[in-house]
Amino acid sequence: MLYSEKVMDHFKNPRNVGEMPDADGIGEVGNAKCGDIMRMYIKVKNGIITDVKFMTFGCGSAIATSSMATELIKGKPIEKALEITNQAVVEALDGLPAYKLHCSVLAEEAIKAAIKDYFEKHHIKYDEKTYAKGNCACLIEHEHAQEQKVKAEAKKSAKKVLSKPASAKTKAATTASKTNKVAKKSSTKKAKTTKK
Repeated sequence: MLYSEKVMDHFKNPRNVGEMPDADGIGEVGNAKCGDIMRMYIKVKNGIITDVKFMTFGCGSAIATSSMATELIKGKPIEKALEITNQAVVEALDGLPAYKLHCSVLAEEAIKAAIKDYFEKHHIKYDEKTYAKGNCACLIEHEHAQEQKVKAEAKKSAKKVLSKPASAKTKAATTASKTNKVAKKSSTKKAKTTKK
C-alpha cells in the first residue's frame, strides 16, 4: 500500500480543521503554482500552544501532514513546537512516499510561520534565521519540472533545425534526379524522332 493507515486516517478524519478568528498567530505557507497551501492558527497562553487549527488546500498528503502537525504541537510549549521537524511529522504518520515529502516540509514551515506571527504580534524578539521562510519544496519541484520541460523542448527544436538542412539537401537531390530523368526521357524521345 502506498500510504500508511495513519496517513489515510488523518486524510479521511483530519484533526483540528477550521479557522480561528481570535488566533494569536497565523502562518500561511505554500504556493498556488504547486497546488498546496497551508494555513495554521495557534492560540497561546503562558508560552503554551493551547489550541491549534488548520485549513489546507491541497492533496491528501498535505491534509494528513497538516492534521498530524497540529496534533504534535497542541499543548506544547512554543520552544518544543519549534523542535518539530518535517521528519518528525513523517515518522508520526508512519511514512510518506518520497514524492510527497514536500507536504511534511510545508507542515513544518506552517508551524514556524504561525509562531513567528505570534512573536511579531506580541513584540517578542526572535532569531530571524530560525523563522526564515524557505522556498516551498513542491514549488522547487514544479520549477525543476518546468526547466526540464523547457530543456527538452529546446533539444527537440535543435534537432529539427539540424535535420532541416539535411532534408533540404535530400529534396534538392530528389528534384535534381527528377529533372535529370525528365531531361533523359526528352533527349531519348528526340533521338527516336530524329532516327525516324
